Amino acid sequence: MKDHAGVGLATDTVELSIDGMTCASCANRIERKLNKIDGVTATVNFATEKARVDYGAGVTPQTLVDTVEEAGYQARLPAERETVAEEEPTDALRHRLLVSLALTVPVIAMAMIPALQFTNWQWLSLTLAAPVVVWGAWPFHQAAWANLRHGSATMDTLISMGTLAALGWSVYALFWGTAGTPGMTHPFELTLSRTDGSGSVYFEVAAGVTTFILTGRYFEARSKRRAGAALRALLELGAKDVVVRRAGAEQRIAIDELRVGDEFVVRPGEKIATDGVVVEGASAVDVSMLTGESVPVDVGPGDEVVGATVNVDGRLVVRANRIGSDTALAQMARLVEEAQSGKAPVQRLADRISGVFVPNVIVLAVATLGFWLATGSSVAAAFTAAVAVLIIACPCALGLATPTALMVGTGRGAQLGILIKGPEVLESTRRIDTIVLDKTGTITTGRMTLLDVVAADDERPDEVLRMAGAVENGSEHPIARAIVNGAREKLGDLPAVHDFTNLRGLGVRGRVDGRDVTVGRQRLLESHDSLKEAVREAESQGRTAVVVGWDGVARGMLVVSDAVKPTSREAISRLRSLGLEPIMVTGDNDAAARTIAAQVGIDDVVAEVLPPDKVDAVKRLQADGRVVAMVGDGVNDAAALAQADLGLAMGSGTDVAIEASDLTLVRDDLNAVPDAIRLSRRTLSTIKGNLFWAFAYNVAAIPLAAAGLLNPMIAGAAMAFSSVFVVSNSLRLRRFSATASR
Repeated sequence: MKDHAGVGLATDTVELSIDGMTCASCANRIERKLNKIDGVTATVNFATEKARVDYGAGVTPQTLVDTVEEAGYQARLPAERETVAEEEPTDALRHRLLVSLALTVPVIAMAMIPALQFTNWQWLSLTLAAPVVVWGAWPFHQAAWANLRHGSATMDTLISMGTLAALGWSVYALFWGTAGTPGMTHPFELTLSRTDGSGSVYFEVAAGVTTFILTGRYFEARSKRRAGAALRALLELGAKDVVVRRAGAEQRIAIDELRVGDEFVVRPGEKIATDGVVVEGASAVDVSMLTGESVPVDVGPGDEVVGATVNVDGRLVVRANRIGSDTALAQMARLVEEAQSGKAPVQRLADRISGVFVPNVIVLAVATLGFWLATGSSVAAAFTAAVAVLIIACPCALGLATPTALMVGTGRGAQLGILIKGPEVLESTRRIDTIVLDKTGTITTGRMTLLDVVAADDERPDEVLRMAGAVENGSEHPIARAIVNGAREKLGDLPAVHDFTNLRGLGVRGRVDGRDVTVGRQRLLESHDSLKEAVREAESQGRTAVVVGWDGVARGMLVVSDAVKPTSREAISRLRSLGLEPIMVTGDNDAAARTIAAQVGIDDVVAEVLPPDKVDAVKRLQADGRVVAMVGDGVNDAAALAQADLGLAMGSGTDVAIEASDLTLVRDDLNAVPDAIRLSRRTLSTIKGNLFWAFAYNVAAIPLAAAGLLNPMIAGAAMAFSSVFVVSNSLRLRRFSATASR
């Protein structure tokens, strides 16, 4: 449920880039350190490698950086991030992995295939394995040492202890045991052997575990990079330079130099540099980047345009009214990034578990060693079981379970025009059972449209429409615009009107093709009974009836209304299939509301309500035990959006409505609502699936390792696989498609 509490003390927010984290335990440790500072609330995300910190008076950003560095990690402020050249994070890891892999393959091959165990093969294994364990695993050793100095243990501690122990034991067996004897051979076993350990070497375990974990880390890093690709692509959509008009001349400047109030030129095929208002020219603009709509939108002087959309055919001059971080594109990116850097309640539980998990695993490994020795098993068997416990238990998959799914899900949402404000929203989408929809601009287009033409006996509908369109062309009234647009779409060019007169409050009059034509209320003309009945029927449905006539006699009637969006009925049906009961709430009259509701398949209608009444309607449903979602687009919907358990703002809506919502739907299409709910639910189920498998893996594998049923190298491979599985499962969200039936 949403928190409707009042606003607290003023705080500032900063986002730090964190370097040096290797698992969820690291993120949990940094988060605890930051939250110990008075007035600080921090969320550290392992997947995005960022910390979002709210801090109050008396705390500076530098204090936060110093605290992170005291914990053994590095932090950078946003300004510093801009000055640091971005380096592909997987390059160094790939190099380390490839070298380790080349050295490890022959070590494993010799250990697994007795036929390859030539005289003194064990010494070649030492030569190849030592660089892998020392240099290849150096990041793990370095992190383990840093954590040890700060009195903590993480996943790196387990890896470092396990690989160094395997190498150390093998070196001992070579130099001080019998393993260095020429001609020594031993078979490879998936489970532990209970023989004297002085003749056994575990170079394949030390090198294999290192390489398997490096492989897992590499694919994690690459997958995290791919998971954040949608956000980076969103940020890169904007134009890089712009042609501005200054002092009567045109000059090309970098986009960073553009200022509010500047007039800039957009030629056909170019991206619109920033949000603004058209001052000259007319064109069609491809807004698919923003809304997903494939049909370009016609714009002219006075129309607003959005940065990063594409000018299709005409030359435009636009006055910039929003730049930089204030643009629609930047706001979209910010919403996505905030959602990705947040944590769902279920992830906080996983972080707490991973924070205490590592020390307990070390205790368990020592206990395993002691138990095996106490029961009379060989030192080698006891030691190998302890190493397997250390390696199998790494909680990396736990740390990746939520953030990777959240990154991919919110990134995919951004591509589809669905902006999820935070991870807690996902929980709300699972629980909702009722959806309240505003009518105007949500179910309907929000603008008047010509719906029907009814002609009197012996008159042609096209002629009635032609005459009405010609006269109304002289008016700017919304009903007149609907009639003119409808006439032009059907008939093309309209004849000229002469002696145009506006009959205020009643209609318009003018001379067309030698006829005195009147368009307006019924009382202006003598109507036939059949037309009177058609007018009554239209008005009973909440529609506007406009009578058209000439020579003092009514010749036909036009029906004008706010039209239902073509996809609204399908969207309502899809919402029902998701288990939601739709309710329409509107300020319109009851007749009009029920007509629209019947067209789209809604049974429950609350009409003629003021904005406070919308909030009351939501509260009443909540008092009845319903979990309510609200869909709206206007300022009058903002309070209800905030009151609802889940608020969804249509992208054509006002900034106030969007700010009050949890989900913003950039597409001006009601089908985006079931798409958003489906995506949110799919993301949540992916998170829960990831956590289940990560927990199940640890619960099942640790006892097997402690019981001596797993070779440490197999344990290392399984641990790496669990992390890759979790990330790969999250990446399946990239295939989520909109408006798919389910």
